[in-house]
Amino acid sequence: MTDMESRKGTETRAASPSAGTQKTFGPGASSGDRGRTTIADGVVEKIAGLAARDVVGVHAMGSGFARTFGAVRDRVPGGTRSASVSRGVKAEVGEVQTALDLEIVVEYGFAILEVADSVRSNVINAVERMTGLEVVEVNIAVSDVKLPDEEDGDEEEPGRSRVQ
Repeated sequence: MTDMESRKGTETRAASPSAGTQKTFGPGASSGDRGRTTIADGVVEKIAGLAARDVVGVHAMGSGFARTFGAVRDRVPGGTRSASVSRGVKAEVGEVQTALDLEIVVEYGFAILEVADSVRSNVINAVERMTGLEVVEVNIAVSDVKLPDEEDGDEEEPGRSRVQ
């Protein structure tokens, strides 16, 4: 098979309806055929972080250290709060697919597997809807359970004022 024949075979496969995306050129071409869109890892991490926090039973995202460090960083004047949205989320983004790792804290009394399944479903729906990327996997690590009588590490201690 010559090089031209192999390219021609590839073009035919790419243009067949069962092969996935079709390319149309000329005046009738869609805007997606006239450029390339890339989505940064951080964008997917923010979307996934917000979607995970929307699930009932999720108390917080990230490990204890990450939450404590993030709470301190959030209180620094002029600091950005956007990092706290993606805390506990790591995304690997390719051209058409993404994979996510989430670390969550579940509130006591909730079924951990049900919360994890709800988080996974919510994250997949949000990321695929907003980015068009295929989510190939969402790995969830439950790092802690928030007990009802336990103080939050992210909150200020009662009776203690913050100097501004």
